[in-house]
Amino acid sequence: MNNHPYPRQSQTGFTMVELIVVIVILGILSAVALPKFTNMQGDARAAKLNAARGAAAAAIAMVHGSAMARQGVVPGVCLATGSTPTTISATTGNGSLCTEEPVLINVTRLYPASNANGIIAASGIVPTEGYTIVNGNPITVRVTGATAPATCQFTYTAPTALGVAPVLSTPIVTGC
Repeated sequence: MNNHPYPRQSQTGFTMVELIVVIVILGILSAVALPKFTNMQGDARAAKLNAARGAAAAAIAMVHGSAMARQGVVPGVCLATGSTPTTISATTGNGSLCTEEPVLINVTRLYPASNANGIIAASGIVPTEGYTIVNGNPITVRVTGATAPATCQFTYTAPTALGVAPVLSTPIVTGC
């Protein structure tokens, strides 16, 4: 009879072969899963680009409706800016509109102008928050940090005449 207070127990554990098999399996899983996780950054940039494009599409509709309603009406002073927008011309459709933000929205032919105080301000796209803006007509919106910025973008082209709608391109997301 063993009077020892702690009876002897056989020690069990993992063999070296079992540990190596587990490490190999973990290595294979990480090799398969890691590219999926790194691609999530590209998916996030593509989603960000699509969100900005959606905001631009909504801004186009809102500015157009507002410009049509205010065409030829002499505006008052903007509360947010303290400045007075220019009247939306009944003949050219050009002028500016007030917003709640401290910026006037430039209007060209009853739609947002193709500049920072036009479509960019109207849609709430903030260049310092992950976007790069390439000015011109069309104006180009790119997501900062894209692997190929020229293939992670959309463009907005202001209308060329009254009665012509602006062009909002389909987003290119292959380089996000």
